[in-house]
Amino acid sequence: MTTQFETVLVANRGEIAVRVIRTLRRMGIRSVAVYSEADAGARHVREADTAVLIGPAAARESYLDIDKVLDAAKRTGAQAIHPGYGFLSENTAFAAACAAAGIAFLGPSARAIEVMGDKITAKNAVAAFGVPVVPGIAKPGLSDADLIAAAADIGYPVLVKPSAGGGGKGMRLVEDAADLPAALVSARREAASAFGDDTLFLERFVLRPRHIEVQILADDHGNVVHLGERECSLQRRHQKVIEEAPSPLLDVQTRARIGAAACDTARSVDYTGAGTVEFIVSADRPDEFFFMEMNTRLQVEHPVTELVTGLDLVEWQVRIAAGEPLGFTQDDVTLTGHAIEARVYAEDPARGFLPTGGTVLDIAEPLGAGVRVDSGLRDGTVVGSDYDPMLAKVIAHGDDRAEALRRLDRALADTAVLGVVTNIEFLRFLLADDDVRAGRLDTGLLDRRVTDFHTPPVDDDILVAAAAYHWLTLWPRDTADPWDLPSGWRVGGAHPISLRLRCGDRTEHVQITGTPAEGLARIEGGENRTLTARLDGGVLAVVIDGLRDTYRVAEDDGTLWLAGGGGTWIVSQLREASVRGEDAHAGDAELTSPMPGTVIAVSASSGDTVGAGSAVVVVEAMKMEHTLSAPIGGVVEVLVAVGDQVKVDQPLARVSPATESEQSSELATKDVVS
Repeated sequence: MTTQFETVLVANRGEIAVRVIRTLRRMGIRSVAVYSEADAGARHVREADTAVLIGPAAARESYLDIDKVLDAAKRTGAQAIHPGYGFLSENTAFAAACAAAGIAFLGPSARAIEVMGDKITAKNAVAAFGVPVVPGIAKPGLSDADLIAAAADIGYPVLVKPSAGGGGKGMRLVEDAADLPAALVSARREAASAFGDDTLFLERFVLRPRHIEVQILADDHGNVVHLGERECSLQRRHQKVIEEAPSPLLDVQTRARIGAAACDTARSVDYTGAGTVEFIVSADRPDEFFFMEMNTRLQVEHPVTELVTGLDLVEWQVRIAAGEPLGFTQDDVTLTGHAIEARVYAEDPARGFLPTGGTVLDIAEPLGAGVRVDSGLRDGTVVGSDYDPMLAKVIAHGDDRAEALRRLDRALADTAVLGVVTNIEFLRFLLADDDVRAGRLDTGLLDRRVTDFHTPPVDDDILVAAAAYHWLTLWPRDTADPWDLPSGWRVGGAHPISLRLRCGDRTEHVQITGTPAEGLARIEGGENRTLTARLDGGVLAVVIDGLRDTYRVAEDDGTLWLAGGGGTWIVSQLREASVRGEDAHAGDAELTSPMPGTVIAVSASSGDTVGAGSAVVVVEAMKMEHTLSAPIGGVVEVLVAVGDQVKVDQPLARVSPATESEQSSELATKDVVS
């Protein structure tokens, strides 16, 4: 018997909520969004048919509160809930609560979630169905002595893994038996802190591992099919960055074998809905694969499977939950072409991938054949530190892998989030890597390449374009008085408008004379260049020495964002340095926040004397703490307090070098004390 869903609640936010709502609308199903106070103006709230406020910004008081989500479903008459991924998507208690409330959970049973949520139980369950698992030891209650004794038989290197949780937390690679005891102690401590469970197990570490996962669909009528595999080896610290389908590693025979193993994994827990079975494969032995885990939900990277199969996975989640049979067999599934996805994060690769943030001033999204964008962004979106830093996904499809790579690179070049620093340049750097282009991948490749990444150099044309923007904003709309025009016209000769600009590691004076229709621009020390410029809303068109470029522009708090020329550029207009040494803070050392976040600790008070290296302020964002220490010794001025929300590069404290009298006084005090 099938059920007709008229209303479905989406228990998530951001790009996945927008993506689910899109399919619900196409299916003629009314959508309900839930949102926190921080997301009141979010895109998923605006695009849903109705929306319910469920709490403050903190996820545990809103998106993770089962009672509030169920209450929103009941109040809006929702017959089903789509959990997206993250938050409550793999929460056994939530799936059980939905069932108890008579609301369909668009996912598997609570039992399937529970079994696959424990890595030890999952390994034992799938092994009983003949699915190959990595050699190792996985039993509840293993002591450190048990694990140390087993490691010799497993063979080094071994991977210490926590039974609960994921994301790489608690994992330790051990290559020498002497290092295992200490690794077990630290792994247990981290696992207990992160997951409330310090249970560990061991696996042999597969050399040059590749992360390959298989998408499955299973209905309530006993039908299970796989939709091919995805290559997810391009990861940073166990977090996926770029994914593709199919894998460039597998041949037809291995694809069939790994797909069958994924289907058997689903059958081992009577799985229903969409799920993903993750395998580890050695780059040196591509015919061997081993079960890692099963994700009992939709995956972030599901669009690449949709593009090569032509199937809408969210639609099938809805139809399966409504009781429909799949209506097709394994033989009906075909993979056409190649698809690659890149995740756009609010993070700064130049600062060690620290999370960023800010207000989205404008967005440029790519168009064209084979290009898809899944995004939760809109103008005015505030990207803060309350949630995951992933903003959007850019996906490209082509007839083959080479075409998909070209299209994705072009699409990323046309993607910009003005107002928020992102990882887009790093993504393009990664796509240009020789090993990536050749498909020679492994899970350590990205981390090995990180140190080779440098932000693109700032071209003269970027500085001239930024200067042109500021110059155009100075032109009055209605005046014929030449003295009021910023043309540089003066009796006896031109006097250029001079702007001091900083972009990246370049600081230059740019001088402009003439009119927007016929101007001259010169970077100090360089040659004059012809310039024509026009500003139309948020679009700047400039012609420099006959070459035309167009930029999307937005300005906020003295900072200019330009998107164009294959990148996004952040340009600051600086005031001229004082020639009289009048700067009250000359010589001071300023501590600025490396990321947007919350001040969680202040270790000094204004007026205190601190030594070089002393901790002054601690900022937290995305569950990451960053300590700001005094770069020099001196007297500190604290500019923030515990609980303050701070922006990236916001001054937090200032240290003034101690004067000779202060240093003498401090020495005298030490002498008296001694």
